[in-house]
Amino acid sequence: MVQFHIQPDSDIPASTQLYDQIWFAIASRQYPPGYRLPSTRQLAMHTGLHRNTISKVYRQLEDAGVVEALPGSGIYVREQGVGESARPQSALWDEFPQARSVVESGLDELLRQGCSLNQARELFLAEIDWRLRCSARVLVTVPSQDIGAGQLIVRELEAALKIPLQLVPLEELDAVLAQARSGTVVTSRYFINEAEAIAAPKSVRVIAVDIYDYKKELSLLKDLPQGTCLGMVSLSTGILRAAEVISYSLRGDDILVMTAQTEDSYKLGAVVRSAQTIVVFDEASLPTVKKTIAAARDDLIRPPHLVVCDNYIGEKSITLLKRELGLD
Repeated sequence: MVQFHIQPDSDIPASTQLYDQIWFAIASRQYPPGYRLPSTRQLAMHTGLHRNTISKVYRQLEDAGVVEALPGSGIYVREQGVGESARPQSALWDEFPQARSVVESGLDELLRQGCSLNQARELFLAEIDWRLRCSARVLVTVPSQDIGAGQLIVRELEAALKIPLQLVPLEELDAVLAQARSGTVVTSRYFINEAEAIAAPKSVRVIAVDIYDYKKELSLLKDLPQGTCLGMVSLSTGILRAAEVISYSLRGDDILVMTAQTEDSYKLGAVVRSAQTIVVFDEASLPTVKKTIAAARDDLIRPPHLVVCDNYIGEKSITLLKRELGLD
């Protein structure tokens, strides 16, 4: 069971602390699709929160579309992403009346050869994506307020997939897809519902990538001496916001947390001058952090200890994406 930590004297509401920690567990695949979340009674015993507060958090997660309540059974993590919005609509069968028999006969033949339905689906998607790859675009989308997260996704996927990707703010996705509907939209699991709401009516597939679980960094956080000033640097405002909430939830006022986006030179300078340890959440930010430390060396008794995260996207997610795009 994932360990949740609630600081009762924090300025952050207890419900927000629990909500962010559960959503992080889902986004990082610690709670995979189909996983049954702890009951309100279990969480109440573990966190000390009232069951009404936990029920409220579960309703918020259900409203966000990341979990679903099954009466008499419990709360489960929803299956999202991977090809759900690419399913053919009934209008297509009317437009191409022979298509149904072609698809059904092909599928029946694969089943006779011993393929499962999931295997057959993968074969179809791999072939289709392979044929579309030369002309179709792979779009990465996130809200404009956290465009840094999109930059991280693009940077890591271009290095892993060896194909060009286009970064599109979520607010502009509808207009971009209206111009060219072929292709695949990739986003973080945090934004999957918003992206699918835009892409599904256009029969454009949306694939969610899972973020890194940051287990190593969380272990470090728990072991920091009391009174430590911890700096956090990233391109993504979303990562910094979640990391700050989780840090205070785990340690409360035991440590001081300072955050800075890479492009904010003033805040970054303050972090470098004050923090004993700095977690750099993406390698793209590392050169700027090192440059800032070098520029401030005359003001530092000793340089801060740097902890650099390996990646932003989970390795399993990249492997699955390669297969979905026919690149594996």
